[in-house]
Amino acid sequence: MSGHKIRVAVLYGGRSGEHEVSLQSAASIVKNIDKSKFDVVPIGIDKLGHWRLGNQSALQIEGKSLRLPEFDGKSLKLPSPKANVVIAPQPDTSLQEISESAHIEGLESVDVVFPILHGPLGEDGTVQGLLELAEIPYVGPGVLSSAVGMDKDVAKRLAKLSGIRVGDYIAVNQGQWQRDPDKWYKEVATTLSYPVFVKPANSGSSVGIHKVKSEKDLAHAMNDAFLYDTKVLIEQAVNAREIELAVLENSEYGKDPLVSIAGEIIPHHEFYSYEAKYLDPDGAALAIPANITPAQMREAQMIAQKLFMELGCEGMARVDLFLDRETGMFYFNEVNTIPGFTQISMYPKLWMASGISYSDLITQLIELAMARHSRKQQLSREWIAN
Repeated sequence: MSGHKIRVAVLYGGRSGEHEVSLQSAASIVKNIDKSKFDVVPIGIDKLGHWRLGNQSALQIEGKSLRLPEFDGKSLKLPSPKANVVIAPQPDTSLQEISESAHIEGLESVDVVFPILHGPLGEDGTVQGLLELAEIPYVGPGVLSSAVGMDKDVAKRLAKLSGIRVGDYIAVNQGQWQRDPDKWYKEVATTLSYPVFVKPANSGSSVGIHKVKSEKDLAHAMNDAFLYDTKVLIEQAVNAREIELAVLENSEYGKDPLVSIAGEIIPHHEFYSYEAKYLDPDGAALAIPANITPAQMREAQMIAQKLFMELGCEGMARVDLFLDRETGMFYFNEVNTIPGFTQISMYPKLWMASGISYSDLITQLIELAMARHSRKQQLSREWIAN
């Protein structure tokens, strides 16, 4: 691609409770991407599922918040995966320009997609599957590891099978809860102890999470969590510190992934809630590096690296651990395959503290995506007789 800038579609927004967080992440990427190497094609997905092609002003800033441009009534919903990708024009974009730059028939003119869609219908393998069908390179883990990472229950099961400590929890689907809530009251009383955390199994950014201190508050927390997912986890609350690490696929194919230094979330609320993360500017402090011993730092890095490989991750992931204040033991909490990507988000900040600049991190992730796609293109899709 000598003399040719790589065209990067930054895909943002989405139909999850983390829509607004995605706008912040995308705006940061668009602002900080290396313009000497990449041309950016921002593509926004609104909360109704409409895909819209924009230019770099499409992430409109109002005060300190971001929003998608106003829906003009011309966009269409994305059809079935193998069908055309229909993108609506913005007021300053002609149909001819869209046809030339996006080819409406599937984004053929972009070289790689950087999906920065947090949560369900973006981080869970759905968009990754669409891009696989369209044979377009994309940043971040593939279909399987995206789906596994999004489902906290499945991720914990695999972590446990890998010999990594996992806190006690119960997984309940919506039908089970509605059919016999008393059964689950008893299950919590016999296998866990209050306080517990109730959270949707497939969500992020602390959406729908409640700290439940007594049985009388369990039903409200469960019903609220079921607004966001059909499976809910009830986790044993522990007196723990929140330790996070950033993991990056090694650019030397086959070598172990790279792991950043560990950071710590120090919430100023009772726990690291959505409000503490995004609504209260003083909701939490980020300590980088985390105030832990060198031995604990090495252990945390080894756990993060192992989880990244055991869950089949590619590209990037942020691994979140609990450090029990009483025992000094680490427990797996969750993995985020499309972590927050603003300049003040933990994932890029950890790498900046570990020697990789924000702009270089974006570049490395794009290069990793294109290298992976190139390897996949070499695979045979037909049976070959030996």
